[in-house]
Amino acid sequence: MDTSILDAAFWTTAAAILALLVLSGFFSGSETALTAASRGKLRAQADKGSRGAERALEITEDNERLIGSVLLGNNLVNILATSLATSLLGSLFAGGGVAIATFVMTVLILIFAEVLPKTYAITNAERAASLVAPVIAVVVRVFAPIVTAVRILVRSVLRVFGVQTDPDSNILAVREEITGALTLGHAEGVVEKEDRDRILGALDLADRTVEEIMLHRSLIEMIDADTPPRDILTQCLQSRYTRLPVFRHDPENIIGVVHAKDLLRAMYKVIEEADNIPAGLNGFDICAVAMKPYFVPDTTSLDDQMRQFLKRQTHFALVVDEYGSLEGLITLEDILEEIVGEITDEFDEGEVNTLSQTEDGHYLIDGAMTIRDLNRATDWNLPDEEANTVAGLVIHEAQLIPTVGQVFNFHGFRFEVLAREYNRITKLRIRPLT
Repeated sequence: MDTSILDAAFWTTAAAILALLVLSGFFSGSETALTAASRGKLRAQADKGSRGAERALEITEDNERLIGSVLLGNNLVNILATSLATSLLGSLFAGGGVAIATFVMTVLILIFAEVLPKTYAITNAERAASLVAPVIAVVVRVFAPIVTAVRILVRSVLRVFGVQTDPDSNILAVREEITGALTLGHAEGVVEKEDRDRILGALDLADRTVEEIMLHRSLIEMIDADTPPRDILTQCLQSRYTRLPVFRHDPENIIGVVHAKDLLRAMYKVIEEADNIPAGLNGFDICAVAMKPYFVPDTTSLDDQMRQFLKRQTHFALVVDEYGSLEGLITLEDILEEIVGEITDEFDEGEVNTLSQTEDGHYLIDGAMTIRDLNRATDWNLPDEEANTVAGLVIHEAQLIPTVGQVFNFHGFRFEVLAREYNRITKLRIRPLT
């Protein structure tokens, strides 16, 4: 070891290496903090007046440019620090200077420029992001031309190998981030199942259509406009529905929708004004009180349909297919049930429970129950791409209309047909195979 070179130049170089290590730690910690920080928490801090959080939100909008700038700065200081250390220690330890410099810089960079700053950044992500954002914003602006050139070069090379990149894509998708956080929170016992289902149900509205949750036309209760008024009144009083579609001659020919309150109010007026009550009722025209029917395509998303319900101030719509044929009906309550779960009232007490569990671990399920509702109730993952109902899934997988007693195994479950009406499966027994 040559001690004669321990002069001012030596200590200047050592100080420069130390400063570069500090910069390296800053870049490493900044990258971790800005990518790990929750944008929701940063937004909350920005709304309270934090300029650092606001700046952090701005620079994280383009993650590709942010990470490219930070990595460029980090690599520059690491390479420069290593080169200076090699030169410095090479002059002190002639032959073994390079090996010693490699070992020393590896230890220093690993501990003080990587592990230490990144550990702090992960532990205090939002606070660290707010602190470093103003400086990183300047770094991003300075390195912007170089990062842009590197980005173009990288995409050109990837294109040669057939890999396409989306310039506007975000590294962190907010929706997937929320879904993953809820799923993880429920698995760890932090988030209740009901809370998870409500939030995920609201997020899924844009991806689901009215066709998936509508009441099928075979189950719709309708009023024939040619039915005597007394029978119409009796039907409305006995029905558990408030709104009933009105058709003439053919159930496909819906001419209106009558509200029970409007019907009773109009009939009461006729009775009150008529000298002969039976004669007055016989002349009653239900079309006079029926509202104009509201038709929607079966491909309308639940999110759009809910907005239309609120905009039109109505809760009831008839669903038609691409040929204009009636498929079913949907209400605002149906959409809300996708978020909060089944909504029942005093008129639903007589309804048959669509899902029940036996002592031996089997589930008795109504065939018309939707796959989504079954998955939510049991935490299963049955696919719903090819069918909306459990019965539809069995028919799709079996490629036939099963008979009572037939058993099928698919998707890790055992399906047994318990009841069938005509071509419709009405009751199933299901259990997981594992």
